[in-house]
Amino acid sequence: KWRKVGELSDIFVFPVKSLGCIRETAIECTPLGCKSGWLRDRTLMVIDLSGKFVTGRQLPRMVQVIPNVAGSVLTLRAPGMMTISIDLAQIGSKTFKAAVWSQSVPACDCGEEVARWLSRFLLQEDTGLRLVYYSLDGPCRDVRENNRGFPLMEKSDAVSYTLMNEASINDLNTRIEDAVVPLNFRPNFLVKGAEPLEEDSWDWIKIGGVLFRNVKPCTRCIFTTVHPELGVKDPKMEPLKTLRTYRLIEDPDLRPYTKDNPVMGVHMGLKGPNGVVRIGDPVYVGIADADPVTSPP
Repeated sequence: KWRKVGELSDIFVFPVKSLGCIRETAIECTPLGCKSGWLRDRTLMVIDLSGKFVTGRQLPRMVQVIPNVAGSVLTLRAPGMMTISIDLAQIGSKTFKAAVWSQSVPACDCGEEVARWLSRFLLQEDTGLRLVYYSLDGPCRDVRENNRGFPLMEKSDAVSYTLMNEASINDLNTRIEDAVVPLNFRPNFLVKGAEPLEEDSWDWIKIGGVLFRNVKPCTRCIFTTVHPELGVKDPKMEPLKTLRTYRLIEDPDLRPYTKDNPVMGVHMGLKGPNGVVRIGDPVYVGIADADPVTSPP
């Protein structure tokens, strides 16, 4: 019942939300996302002094901060800055509540030195930002209200993976003047060999031997307009402007949730045991089973 649609061509891990990526040739897939030792996807984030998380939507230069993880040590580098390192194993266990999309998550503060470093690079101030770490092994947030229209979201503990199709990006680039790259969309997985926009119809997805379920399309925002290397927004609001001409959801039941945000790529949840995916792995799709949560097609 499986049909091969392509192969895995790239793997991106974002240890800190909105900062740069680490490219991997292989990665373990867990219910909470990509993991390789201490390297875990989006388990750190930058917050302001009120405890609210900040993103590249507000501070586009965040994408210029490039992370690296060696053992338990996270190192950050950015243009014009000395590198800074934080040992995640040494971060205290005392947590406080940080705000993500109006929901509270438990987080541990990473200290004064990295807070000052981030504030200086992103705000040109000595204070204003903090780096925090989410070290738990289970999800801690409810499904956001604007995702509740998608039936599978109601049963998903975590929607921890984003997949993009190279052909869909290439198709987009025929419609805009200045080409974009996969990192404009910040996916975890990039697939080559599929037809443009074919991923919209995928249900069960298997990468190598690891099983995922397509939970919902990725709604896209102004972050897609940020140049992944330069850290500046496109003055023409591309590719968001063009995506709105052909990638808005028309379904009247779903449109109240997505509004005028176009979709590109898919959000997936891990539906089988943990497993490792590698660049070059075949990517298969299948048809939904009558009991989709317990058995693949």
